[in-house]
Amino acid sequence: MSKRTPDTELLPTLDLSGPALRSGFEELVAAAEPGGGMDVYLTALQFKSKLFGEWFLGKQSAALDTPRFLGLCTFMPTVRRRVGAWLGSNDFADLHRQLLLLMQPGTTVQARFDAFVAAFPTDRTCRWARDLAAEVLHFCAPDEIPLMTRWMWDAQSGSGVLREIWFNDSRELDPRILDVGCPSRRIARDHDPLHRIPDRLATFVALKAELETFLRDNGTYRDFGLMQDLLCAHIYSRYINDRGSTYLKGDFAGAEDAMAHTRRLLGLDCYERDGIRMKVKLPETMSVALATPLQLDA
Repeated sequence: MSKRTPDTELLPTLDLSGPALRSGFEELVAAAEPGGGMDVYLTALQFKSKLFGEWFLGKQSAALDTPRFLGLCTFMPTVRRRVGAWLGSNDFADLHRQLLLLMQPGTTVQARFDAFVAAFPTDRTCRWARDLAAEVLHFCAPDEIPLMTRWMWDAQSGSGVLREIWFNDSRELDPRILDVGCPSRRIARDHDPLHRIPDRLATFVALKAELETFLRDNGTYRDFGLMQDLLCAHIYSRYINDRGSTYLKGDFAGAEDAMAHTRRLLGLDCYERDGIRMKVKLPETMSVALATPLQLDA
């Protein structure tokens, strides 16, 4: 019987590379050690998850306002650089309403995700909407809903972690993929084994299952959702280091250590010794003093 998501979509078959996963995991373990080991990063992700659950899913979600929302955005790197500009000319009440609908049970995760993204313009100025929905859904239920951000897999651009851990990377299969003088992008795309893999929930559920199996085989027995985030972020950080990324390079320049890009992808770069630093690019009409990052209630 074919495996399906909880939303009844058929899961695609993914051809992941064991060596790529193992090398990424080994590099993660080594890179995390100087900062106290992976448990330190998992603890930080657990805090993020509890914070999101409290304000996006819990009783306080109805009271979410602009300053509190921007405080939460500091934990979402691909949201925090663009959402402020949108809020500068739009009413937060509209966004808040969409967030409440996103977390309202009764319809499928994919349907709620699609409805949220469709509520915003499809141009470059609102690409943050997909990542916002993905971060909120995942970190409110990290073991149940996989992370569906663009850096995990973006079918339109053909980039993300999935390409970095694919067994036969398309760039190795056909050199025309890398040839900037290729007379037909369609030909190159047709030779790309990933071009038919959609960036829908079913793909991320299949990826989640594969990664959990890998982590179990390598001695991980808890926090599978958050461990996957950590592993995938570190693997994709190698791509950022090597090639950069159009929608990430502005926020990811000047890395100073092996975990810098990993922390930034996960929004953990806001943690400092004296608290949490506000990192959202705010609209001109708002003072940073009005958008202090939130702390968990006692």
